[in-house]
Amino acid sequence: MALSAKIVAGALAIATFSACSRGSNAPPPAPEVTVATPISQNVTDYLEFTGNTAPINSASLVARVEGYLEKVSFEDGSFVKKGDLLFTIQQDQYKAQLEQARAQVEAQEAAYRHASIELVRFTNLNKQKAAAQTVVDQWLYEKQKAAAGLASAKAQVEIAELNLSYTEVRAPFAGRMGRHLVNPGNLVGSAGQATTLAEIDQIDPIYVYFTISERDLLRILARRKDAAKRALKERDIPAYFALLNEEGWPHQGRLDFASINVTPTTGTLQLRGIFENSEMTVLPGLFVHVRVPIAERRDALLIPGDAVAFDQQGEYVLVVNARNIVERRAIKTGAQIAESLVIESGLRPGDRVIVEGLLQAIVGRAVTPVPAAAKGSGHDSHGGPA
Repeated sequence: MALSAKIVAGALAIATFSACSRGSNAPPPAPEVTVATPISQNVTDYLEFTGNTAPINSASLVARVEGYLEKVSFEDGSFVKKGDLLFTIQQDQYKAQLEQARAQVEAQEAAYRHASIELVRFTNLNKQKAAAQTVVDQWLYEKQKAAAGLASAKAQVEIAELNLSYTEVRAPFAGRMGRHLVNPGNLVGSAGQATTLAEIDQIDPIYVYFTISERDLLRILARRKDAAKRALKERDIPAYFALLNEEGWPHQGRLDFASINVTPTTGTLQLRGIFENSEMTVLPGLFVHVRVPIAERRDALLIPGDAVAFDQQGEYVLVVNARNIVERRAIKTGAQIAESLVIESGLRPGDRVIVEGLLQAIVGRAVTPVPAAAKGSGHDSHGGPA
């Protein structure tokens, strides 16, 4: 009996060892990966550029008449309205010239009236054979001469009024003043030379200039063939910009100008946008980021940006096929929408893209796909267009 028990125990041990040996040779379970299908939504394609701000109007204020500068009526860097008085040039001389011109008008009017009266008198006497025709002709000449002198005198009055008005330099438009370049007491406008007194910029609204590459220009023209024949401002193409320290695109405007030709040396075209600047916070000469929408795309496919990888062959993602085998899929990405990327080519709506567990996913091997929604990972929704 003891021998039989030992035999049974040995058999059990051998069976247990055999079972353990078979278990250690079994393949490990397929690793779990999180997958998500591309999201389909309407998005807008954008192009981004670097541009510079510029005033919508800029002028150098000059002295148009000669005289001593009497007064500066603004503070350097201040904002002025259209028509505000900025500089005053000595006026005494030009007021006297205006009075002299007006007096000359009165003298010519008197000469014209006298010649007219005499012409009528001698014309009547000539009809009565009491005056020679030569006398009538002489007074006709005097009347016409007086009329010409009167017209010349009136023109001199207008010139004198203009010169007097030039002694007051006013703002040609609402804007921001630079510093005054000439101090009171200095002679300006001498020897027929225009003396620059200050500069003024209109910065509400404000321009933003930027250049677009030939490749991007052709993309826009290909999608907007129907609008290419119209002026840029008539197409109402929106544009956005942000200063270097701003988040998002807080400044909205529109494109209003495009150069008439492409620069051959750089292959670029200059564009211009116009933007509201009522708070005067954007100054000319700043570098800004510009964003311009190209066209709206319907039913575009988006995937999380973290799912896209790069190698020497380009962009790709790992997908799980119908047999749960990992495949490498070459793709072409487009615009970034929040944390997602638009897929231009390489994916279909039902593809299962690996978004988590990429280190465990090896091309050609099986995996256990887990939908992202089931794990609550949030990769099944990527937000709306930026």
